[in-house]
Amino acid sequence: MDLLNAIIMGVVQGIAEFLPISSDGHLALMSNILHMNADTGLLFNVMLHFGTLVAVCIAFWKDILELICEGFKLIGDCLVNIGRFINQPNDQKKVNYKQVLSTPYRRFVMLVIVSTIPTGLIGILFKDLIEGISNNVLITGMCLILTGMSLIIADRAKEGTKNDANASYTEAGVIGVAQGLAILPGLSRSGCTITASLLLGFDRDFAVKYSFIMSIPAILGAVVLEVKDFSMDMVTQNQLMNYMVGTVIAAAVGFFAIKTMLVIVRGKKFKYFAYYCFAVGVLAILWYLK
Repeated sequence: MDLLNAIIMGVVQGIAEFLPISSDGHLALMSNILHMNADTGLLFNVMLHFGTLVAVCIAFWKDILELICEGFKLIGDCLVNIGRFINQPNDQKKVNYKQVLSTPYRRFVMLVIVSTIPTGLIGILFKDLIEGISNNVLITGMCLILTGMSLIIADRAKEGTKNDANASYTEAGVIGVAQGLAILPGLSRSGCTITASLLLGFDRDFAVKYSFIMSIPAILGAVVLEVKDFSMDMVTQNQLMNYMVGTVIAAAVGFFAIKTMLVIVRGKKFKYFAYYCFAVGVLAILWYLK
C-alpha cells in the first residue's frame, strides 16, 4: 500500500468510525476499490481502529480518567469486603461492608463491563466467519441498508433521561449485543449502539458518550486478537510507516468526527446519514452484481 492510499483509508476510518456509516463497511469497499492485499490489509484495519481508539481517549479523557480511578477504587472496596467476610468473627451477626457501587462513575464502569461481555463472546465465536466475509461487497451493501434503517428508527426515538446513575445492567447487556452484531461489515457500530441506547430511553448526550467509551475494550480486544498472529515478515518497513501515517490520520479525523456526532444526535439529523447508507448500500450491491 502506498502513502496516498494509507492517508485515504485513515480519513475514511476516522470519519466512518464515529459517524454512523460503518467504518468496516467503508474499509471493505475501499479495499476492493484500491485492490489492497488482504493479508496486510487486516493489520492495517487493526491499526486504523487503534487510531480511532486514541481519538476516543482524547475526546473523553476526563471521563476515562475518572472511570479508571473509580474502577481501581471499586476493586479495592471489593477486596476489603472479601477480607472482612473471611475474617468475620463467628459471634458477629452483622459485618459493616463497604458500598461498592457508591458513585455514578462506578456504575458506569460496571455498565461498560456488562456491555463488553456479549460483545466479546460474539467476536470470539464468530471471528473466523467475519474474517471470511470482511471484504464481501454484497454483504456490506445489505448491512449498510440495515444501518440506514436503524438510523431512521434512532431519529424517531423518544427523548430519554437514563444515564450512568439509573441505567440497568440488562440494558447494558442489550447494547453490548448490538455492538457485537456490528462486527458485520456495513453495520455501523456507533449507529447500532446509539440506536439501541436511544430506544432503551438513554439521554442523547449520554448515549453518544456511552457508545464511544464502551468501544474502548472492544477495540483493544480486537487489536490483541489480531496482533498476536502478526509477524513483521508480513509487511515491509515502508509499508509499516505508511500504516502508521494512516493511523495518525484516523486519530486526528476521528476526534473531530466525535465532536460532530454530538451535534448530530442532539439535532436528530440521523436521517441524512440513513439516506447516505441507503445510497452506498445500493451502489455496493450493484458493484457486486456487475
